[in-house]
Amino acid sequence: MTAAFAPELLGWRRPRGGKRPVPNCADSDSAQSVILAEGMLRELGLVPNDDRKVPTDPGPVLEEHVRRHLTEALPHLNSHRAWQVRRGTLITDFAQYAHLRRVDELVRDSAELRITIGQDYLIKPDVTVGIVDLAVLGSEPFLHGAVSCKWTIRSDRVQNIRHECNQMIRHRRGRQPHLVTVTAEPLPSRLASIARGTGEVDAVYHIAFDALDASVRVHGNSAQKDAWEECVEQRRLLSYKELPETLAQW
Repeated sequence: MTAAFAPELLGWRRPRGGKRPVPNCADSDSAQSVILAEGMLRELGLVPNDDRKVPTDPGPVLEEHVRRHLTEALPHLNSHRAWQVRRGTLITDFAQYAHLRRVDELVRDSAELRITIGQDYLIKPDVTVGIVDLAVLGSEPFLHGAVSCKWTIRSDRVQNIRHECNQMIRHRRGRQPHLVTVTAEPLPSRLASIARGTGEVDAVYHIAFDALDASVRVHGNSAQKDAWEECVEQRRLLSYKELPETLAQW
């Protein structure tokens, strides 16, 4: 299934010096990336000659669409929780990580601690899903989910996602939040680079899952088909449509 907002973000762009438009989620230096993204867009009914304007920087727009959609969807799926969905909130604002505020005060006051410990525990997920008014936790909201929104997947982004998730796993006091990634990346091998691993990320959710599935089946080479099948069968790669219900019910 496809996220309702996906057609607003996906489209075509003209690369520098190139006459032929390419999908705005494709790596123009990778033939398979372009071919699979083209197939995905055509499955969605998005053709190169349409006049739609797509975001020049779709990353922040993806974050806002995810925030807005979860804000609307979660209360309908589970009205017994008081949801708080935000962008750009430090994890120290939540119950499991509030103790890090004191750590940060000590580190900022000590040059030696800054060198020894650093400050990379101050994580600011793209989208946070909190639960408020839980008497057992006191006044702080509970971090129920941390959503990393990455328009595409590159090696540096993979390392960043893993690092942030590892920090949230290690430094929490209490139950671990859902740690997930939302993306429009068309290349299965790159999706696998974050979906595989040792549990840093719960799962990767794709905003055009069905369209990309159809494109991989028709246009993917053997390596891309294998990577796609592996991640899907292991449920490490899922449709974005599954994310709201997962957050609401677990």
